[in-house]
Parts: sequence; structure tokens; C-alpha cells
Amino acid sequence: MEFDNISISSGRINSTDGNPIRWDLYSPISGTNREFPVILFIHGFKGFKDWGAFPDACEDLARSGFGVIAFNLSRNGVGENRYELDQLDLFATQTFTQDLEDIKTIIESLQKGEIQDSHSSLNTDYLGIVGHSRGGHLAVVAAAEFEAIQCLVTWNAVGNYLEFWTDEMKADWEKKGVTEIQNTRTGQMMPLKKVVYDDAIENEERVIAMHRVKELRIPSLFMHAREDEAVPYSHSEQLHINSAAKDKELRLIAKAGHTFNLAHPFEEMDFPKPFKEVMDETIGWFREHLR
Repeated sequence: MEFDNISISSGRINSTDGNPIRWDLYSPISGTNREFPVILFIHGFKGFKDWGAFPDACEDLARSGFGVIAFNLSRNGVGENRYELDQLDLFATQTFTQDLEDIKTIIESLQKGEIQDSHSSLNTDYLGIVGHSRGGHLAVVAAAEFEAIQCLVTWNAVGNYLEFWTDEMKADWEKKGVTEIQNTRTGQMMPLKKVVYDDAIENEERVIAMHRVKELRIPSLFMHAREDEAVPYSHSEQLHINSAAKDKELRLIAKAGHTFNLAHPFEEMDFPKPFKEVMDETIGWFREHLR
């Protein structure tokens, strides 16, 4: 069932270390007492909730009968200006354990009614999660960490983030305590402090997706672009193989790169064909398994 009208509300809550988590809640308006399951939408590395067509994707999910909460992880580097990575001090210390704390904060705020929409009744005890790239890595970990998450979809997920840190980056961390990466979209050089690496090493069994996916027994859909230039599709293949879920599928998307041919800003009327396929598969998976 499609819903013609949706409500979009926005707000902010504090993370466990006092930084704001900015969120948008998309809710279908039905005019009935029907309860809608809620999907958590997780952005990737150097990403944010308002990147490209992500808001349009959240709207489509809401029109398909789900509450959707998209949020900026508290240390993703995006502040009041919704489209700029301008808080590099926070970005430099974005750890996996803090990301998990942010998701926990969002879940608890939903379940306590601190995040809600007066137009819709949301079932916050039964959640889905979808994430892109590093957000897909985090979605796998969160699905294993939090019992309320009962359905998973990943888009071009990283399987083991430790593989993405080069010997040169590790040498920088040991020598200077910080390394730099380039944001290819903006050209800016972005610092990454050693605490990020240390956190992942010290908590590897908890925060690395390839370890946690072995615990997953919830319905899990892994989607990946065949021509992904940033994360090889073998990552999703291995996540799929190692998942303990009975209901699990792997979908490889043809003629698409890491963003499924989306760009930022997104100014087209329609999704590119690969991303439309991703959205159709995502909506179908949640409709079948999250209810």
C-alpha cells in the first residue's frame, strides 16, 4: 500500500558525549490507528543524512508504509550547515563505539517517545535498519548489538573496515597521531586521529561487521554495485556467506558505482536506474520481513 501523504519532522538530541545528533523523521499519514514499523537510515563515511538523493529515498520508504529516521552520527563532521563537512575536529575522532552509542541513543529516544510524530503511530519495538558503505558496516554491527533491530538491508557495505587503513596511514598515526584523507567531492583534506584506529583494534570483535554478521539470524539483504570503485562487491559476498541468517539474499547491481550513479547535489526528477533497482529491492525486502 502506498501513502500519498507523509509528515517530515526534524530535531536534535544529545549524544552520550554531549554532541548533537540531528535527525529527520519521515512518517506516513494514514488517518487510521495503524502502527508503522520504523527503519533507521545510516549514512556512510564522509556522508550525511542529506547527501544526494537520501532524503528522497527516505520519503519513498515512508510512502511505502514505514516510519524512517535518518540522522547524522554525532561525529560525522556536519553541523548546522546540513551539507558541509565543516566540523573536522569531530570528524577526526569519529569512532565505531561512539557511532554505536549514537544508534542506541536514537533507539532509546524512539522507544521513550522523545522522538515521535503526532500524525502517525510508530511501532518502535520492531525496527529495521539500512546503511550505505561504512553505514552498511555499522548497520550489520548494530543489528547484532541491539535486539530491537529485526531486519537488515545494506548498500555497498564494507565488510571489514580494518582493511581500509593503509600502511601509510598507520605510520602517520604512530609518528604524528593523525593522518589525512581527501574528500574527493570537495577536495578538502580531512584529519583522522589515531583514536579512531585504536578504538577499532581494541574493540575489533564488537565493532567489525565481518565478525558480528556471524551472529545475525534476522532477515538480511546485502546489495552491492558490481562496478563499485570504492568497496569491492566481494565485501557483500563475504557478509552474505558469513551471515547466520536463514532468510538472506545477495543482490549485485549492474552498471553502477559506489553511489549507484547518484551525485550530490541530486537535482534529477527520477532516480538513476541502478538506484531505482536498489530502492525497489529495499522496499520489497522490508515489506516482506518487517511487519
